[in-house]
Amino acid sequence: MLILVVSGLALFTPELYWLSALFGGGQTMRWLHPIIGCVLLVSFFVMFVQLWKLNLPRREDLQWMARIGDLLKGDEDKLPELGKYNAGQKFIFWGMAAMILVMFATGIMIWQQFFPDLVVIPTRRWALLLHSLGAVGVILLFILHVYAAIWTRGTIRAMTHGSVTGDGPTSTTANGSRSWPDATSRNLKNSPRPFRGRSAREEA
Repeated sequence: MLILVVSGLALFTPELYWLSALFGGGQTMRWLHPIIGCVLLVSFFVMFVQLWKLNLPRREDLQWMARIGDLLKGDEDKLPELGKYNAGQKFIFWGMAAMILVMFATGIMIWQQFFPDLVVIPTRRWALLLHSLGAVGVILLFILHVYAAIWTRGTIRAMTHGSVTGDGPTSTTANGSRSWPDATSRNLKNSPRPFRGRSAREEA
């Protein structure tokens, strides 16, 4: 993502073309930028398949949005019970999905090295405009994502340690959710134990 942002900014305006030196020059950067874009699409698609169901809108999301002020104040106990992700995280997820699709589709149209005759020149110009607007959208969503990660208590620990804050039935995740860890705990308790077989000593 960072490589795409930096190289894209260098391609966007002459004032930032000096960033191309980080990639060995303009020619290398022009070749690398669309290749990394394809890699981003594939990697995001894998994540999308795994997480799209968990990011479907729920009725509790409206309640969470109505109490966004309590979240900013740190009063997480007033937030409603949620699934694994809150409305803000779902907004970033679906926003990123939409922007990546727009940028990939428009990127193919302006990738003259491999698709020189795919569209006519006026269409390519519109594709370039939409590609640039999509890039701005991705950058804004990325800034929002980083800001939320720093602001929300427990998010950094959840990403680096894979654990949530607290324990027991009142534990919460970084998004203020209490129902998701409870459901996860119940699933673990109700899951059958793996069959380990009998040891040689037990057989004797």
